Amino acid sequence: MLTLAAFDVWPVLVYGGLVLVLVAGMVALSFLLGTRHSAPGRNQPYESGIQPTGSARVRYGISYYLIALFFLLFDVEVAILFAWAVSAQELGWPGYGLAVLFIATLAVGLVYIWKLGGLDWFSDPGRRREQ
Repeated sequence: MLTLAAFDVWPVLVYGGLVLVLVAGMVALSFLLGTRHSAPGRNQPYESGIQPTGSARVRYGISYYLIALFFLLFDVEVAILFAWAVSAQELGWPGYGLAVLFIATLAVGLVYIWKLGGLDWFSDPGRRREQ
C-alpha cells in the first residue's frame, strides 16, 4: 500500500508556493503602480463606440437556454465518442457494441425530447402535449 510518505511531495509544495507568491506579487504591483483616475464615463458600458440606449438586462426566451443545454449535452457526447474512436482497435467488437448502444440511447432520448415538443422553438406553448 502506498502512503503519502512514499512520494516526494516537497517539489509540488515548493512549486505551489512559488506560484502563489508570483500571483500575489503581480496583483500587489498592479495595485501599487497602476494609475488611479475617475472619469465621468468610466463605469459605463462601451461597445464599438456606441452609447448604451437601454438596460443591459435583456430577457432571453427559454429556447435560448434549451439550445445551450442541447449543445452542451451533444458536445459531451461527441467527446466521449472521440475517446472511443481513439481506442477503437484496442476495444474490439465489445467496445463497438457499447458505442452503438450509447448512440442508440442518445437517439432514443432525442426522439423522446422531439415528441414532447422540446425542439419546437417557435410553436405555441399551449399546443404542446401535456405530460
